[in-house]
Amino acid sequence: MTTILMVLVVVSMLATLGVMFAGMLGLVRNETAGGARSNALMRWRVILQFVTIGLFLLLLLVMRG
Repeated sequence: MTTILMVLVVVSMLATLGVMFAGMLGLVRNETAGGARSNALMRWRVILQFVTIGLFLLLLLVMRG
């Protein structure tokens, strides 16, 4: 169980990082038409961060017990 949670935490961290960099690249390119895309990517970043923190807390609870 611990190994599965650890893998899920790492995957969700990498997904969060990927979405964050995709959003930042869109901002750097100054895509005026891509404002909706940038907002959607930042929303996904927040959702993925929430999932990552939740999985991390679950991992800590499993490792403690």
